[in-house]
Amino acid sequence: MRIHFSLLKCSVVRNIAGPSIVISFALAGLASLLSALCYAEFGGRFPKAGSAYTYVYIGVGELWAFIVGWNIILEHMLGAAAVARSWSGYLTSLAGNSIRNSSIVTIGHFDVCLESFFADSPDLIAFLAVLAVAVFTGLGSKTSTNFNAIFTVINMLVIVFVVCYGFTFANFTFWSIYDVKTGRSSFFPYGFGGTFAGAASCFFAYIGFDGLATAGEEASDPARTIPLATFISMSIVTVAYILMASALTLMVPFWEINPTAAFSDAFASRGATWAKYIVSIGAMSGMTTSLIGSMFALPRCVYAMAEDGLIFKMFEQINDKTQVPLKAVIVFGAITSVIAFLFEIETLVEFLSIGTLLAYTIVSACVIILRYRPNFNENDDNIAEGNGGRIKSWMPGYCWFNSFKPGQLVLWSVFAMIIADVGLSMIFATTFAHTVFGSILMFAFGIIATTAFILICAHHQNDEHIAFRVPFVPFVPAMSVLVNIFLMFHLAPITWIRLAIWLIVGLAIYGFYGIKHSREAAQSDSGLITESTTYDSITTVTMPQS
Repeated sequence: MRIHFSLLKCSVVRNIAGPSIVISFALAGLASLLSALCYAEFGGRFPKAGSAYTYVYIGVGELWAFIVGWNIILEHMLGAAAVARSWSGYLTSLAGNSIRNSSIVTIGHFDVCLESFFADSPDLIAFLAVLAVAVFTGLGSKTSTNFNAIFTVINMLVIVFVVCYGFTFANFTFWSIYDVKTGRSSFFPYGFGGTFAGAASCFFAYIGFDGLATAGEEASDPARTIPLATFISMSIVTVAYILMASALTLMVPFWEINPTAAFSDAFASRGATWAKYIVSIGAMSGMTTSLIGSMFALPRCVYAMAEDGLIFKMFEQINDKTQVPLKAVIVFGAITSVIAFLFEIETLVEFLSIGTLLAYTIVSACVIILRYRPNFNENDDNIAEGNGGRIKSWMPGYCWFNSFKPGQLVLWSVFAMIIADVGLSMIFATTFAHTVFGSILMFAFGIIATTAFILICAHHQNDEHIAFRVPFVPFVPAMSVLVNIFLMFHLAPITWIRLAIWLIVGLAIYGFYGIKHSREAAQSDSGLITESTTYDSITTVTMPQS
């Protein structure tokens, strides 16, 4: 996990949460921990798979895997674009804003009617930074371990410096000022809704926890070490974010925070100009490794989906000289650079968070579905063994419920619970919750969600041996689903529109191309598809080296 301190708090603190960002990080950390535990079970169940895309593909099928994979591609592109934007902001700050001013003079501002969708002005430096890293990726260059280690150490040292030195400028009146006009304290300038919205945006800060969760095959005692390592790492990162957010909001009023170079300008405003350069260099070091990491991961994900036939096959072609899927690098690198050129950091972070939350919600739901799926006979996938997915005998109406196929009722219950969670979150995020009709609807959705949850609990779990099992299933994954959906509905409506456009484009590709050319369709036509062959075909794909 990388700590994106230079990227997040600038826009989220100023425009969304204010100083209550410290609570936002705690909430986002909790949501991420729940999702990380679900990831860990998938890592133990399918140790060779290694990503949410392949987990969902193996677990529940092609369509949901496509949605998750399509959002992972979005995650890498937006992550790279957001980092490039912030990298540009720190470089501009070091140059005294002369770069930004000359870019505006050369390129100009966007039309006023476009500012609600795009940035105030295009960012040429971010555009060029992404292109440069894309070229670096396309040439087949490898990021050396020493290179990453050096910049990671620099980043961590700067974080310690920011927290320790930043608190020497602490002014607690920035947290306690009371605004008579709004009736709110400066700690909650946007109310609790802003705090929840900040948590949704801050979810981006925890991207990368899946690296620990997918290490089940390498761990000597995964049942103990994976959850312990996940909890410790998430706790350390959460505390680091809270301390840095506290230092920033106690140094300067939240409304004066620079959206692109928060810490360096905060130190400069308190007279510590020399500290500005230390912070900027440290921030840019961390962002450089993050940008390279995102751009290296992007073509690998595109390659995996193309190899499975879900997106165009041309993206699986490997260049003989560089051993890199060059067409994937060119096309998606160009798209990423345009995104960095057009959109503000706040827009990118929100867009990234909603896509990631959607993917993690699906993963958490899949944990429930797979835990209650029956074990199948090794020689015949149509023969269920054991009690997995069957209703418990104490359940009223046992005979009727027992007429369903094992696991089928659980699957329907999960979908019903998700729909109810969506209804609850949608109402709670609006003023409609304060009306009588809104309260009635919330009660109805609550009854549906509770009934579905009880129905899931009334089934036997399978006894499949895996390296790590999420404790308290279905409570933990169900809570993860609810929290993730709740956070999604506290993001801006325009973010949902952007996500809808992205999903429509992706589903159009899947509908017109992926269904016909997918690996699963080919195996189905040949009559060879089973759970085991699907697992083997996916996990034995040779990925390009980068």
